[in-house]
Amino acid sequence: MERICAPLFTLLPLTLIPALFAGYLIFRYRRLYREIDRMLDAVLTRQTIPLSDLKEGPLSALAAKAKRIQEHLLLEIEQAEQEKEQVKQLISNMSHQLKTPLSNVMMYEELLGDPGLSPDKQARFLEKMHTQTFKIDWILKSLFKMSKLEQNAIDFEIKPLPIHDTLMDALNTIYAKAQQKQLHIELESKKNPILLHNRQWTAEVFANLLENAVKYTPAQGKIKIDIQSLEMYTQISFSDTGIGIAPSEYQAIFGRFYRSKQVENIEGSGIGLYLSKMILEKEYGYLTVESQEGKGSRFTVFLQNRKN
Repeated sequence: MERICAPLFTLLPLTLIPALFAGYLIFRYRRLYREIDRMLDAVLTRQTIPLSDLKEGPLSALAAKAKRIQEHLLLEIEQAEQEKEQVKQLISNMSHQLKTPLSNVMMYEELLGDPGLSPDKQARFLEKMHTQTFKIDWILKSLFKMSKLEQNAIDFEIKPLPIHDTLMDALNTIYAKAQQKQLHIELESKKNPILLHNRQWTAEVFANLLENAVKYTPAQGKIKIDIQSLEMYTQISFSDTGIGIAPSEYQAIFGRFYRSKQVENIEGSGIGLYLSKMILEKEYGYLTVESQEGKGSRFTVFLQNRKN
């Protein structure tokens, strides 16, 4: 009996080794599964993935990767929420901008439906309707441009070009309005440097600045345009003798749809300076402002000189 029992006694632990090893693997992988499950829950619930209790190499590496994935997802979620808020704000601003001219068009249309309306009043109301329709068209085009620039959906090419041609394009758009107010426009410099810019879009920047100068300068005022070459940039300054801007508003005026309280009764959309700033950033240029309330403003565009 002793000879039979001895081998059985010695063989018994050997038969348990696979079972014990299998049990260890099950325990280990269950723990790994629990850790992975906990990490995924943390990712889904936007909670912090703790790393301090993960001593083992593979688990620690896995937790680090999970944390990076979580940070990437959180960033995308944050960007999506910001874009959603921007779209919401844009729709609200569009509604606000278009409400008045659309109401005016509807009012003039109703007035023109009166069969007893005199030819003089008919012509006057048609002219007013045309003005409001033009304003709606301008707002929609500006919003479209703004959206395209913000989304980088425009192939924005810049190349070395003479600045005078671009400046003349802009001056032609405001010349009639300046004449109506008997404003004197003076080009102080005859320099025509070759600057890196996009002619069409830069002309829009200049037109926006000149439009504001004409709008906010009293009749018989003055607008000066000056060109000064620097080492890396050339500055094109637009000075007026208008109502001026408070120093506290220097940054705010470049915001989207911003209108100062002192000009809220003057027709405008608050898009022009915002668009101008975006356009110049695409050209690696920039825009500054100096002003004195009641004495006028000076907006300066900085464009890169042609590289030799």
